[in-house]
Amino acid sequence: MNDRSPILCTLRRTLVTGLPTLLSVVLAGAAGTIPMFATRSVAAESDDLMVEVSKRGTVSSGTFAKEVSIRKGAREWFMMIEVTPENTVVVRQEKDNETYIVDESENHDRAMTSGEVDAAIDAFINGVKAQVKTEKQK
Repeated sequence: MNDRSPILCTLRRTLVTGLPTLLSVVLAGAAGTIPMFATRSVAAESDDLMVEVSKRGTVSSGTFAKEVSIRKGAREWFMMIEVTPENTVVVRQEKDNETYIVDESENHDRAMTSGEVDAAIDAFINGVKAQVKTEKQK
């Protein structure tokens, strides 16, 4: 396997982002509380994007939210998915300096599963990375 292998990239990303979150859960568990808010930051080496993924609430309660904020210079992309037992709200924004390029929201009349939320967040991150890569090639 070479250094760009998808398996190695996933393993590296898991180690970099998963260990701090796991440590915070273990420490919070030792203190007798479970965190209602956890954040992980990922700095992509090749595209200079700063990616922050945050989550609030617990899936077991049926109400939770997950946010992703991506920054590159003066540009910022944001997505928030809030799930309640009755519905799901998805907010997407793209900003260049102080000008909003995209500011939209969707309401779904059912609760998304945590797997669907994770897939939507991953698709959003990959879409931004592809957009930045395409713009860089121009």
